[in-house]
Amino acid sequence: MSQTSTGDVGEPRGGASAASRPAEGRVERPERRAERKGQQRGFFARIALFLRQVAAELRKVVRPTRNELITYTTVCMVFVAVVMAYVSGLDIAFGKLVLLVFGGGGA
Repeated sequence: MSQTSTGDVGEPRGGASAASRPAEGRVERPERRAERKGQQRGFFARIALFLRQVAAELRKVVRPTRNELITYTTVCMVFVAVVMAYVSGLDIAFGKLVLLVFGGGGA
């Protein structure tokens, strides 16, 4: 095995192993700090934080123009009509197939 930059053979880079490092020198990840802060806040403070975050995200939303809205609505309606026609066609075809196989004679 080769020697690492810290001098110990077989040790990972960065010196002493994680178990022997002092806890006070460790840098905590921001996600963990946020999790711990969220646990320290009260119920109503967490609700208020959530509502502030929702409002901040809603400010980022890009609303479509009138022309875009009309285009999107038209595309959606045409797509729904095409799918309805396709499903109706399959329904009629399978209905006729069932009548053909099982007989459709009335009494």
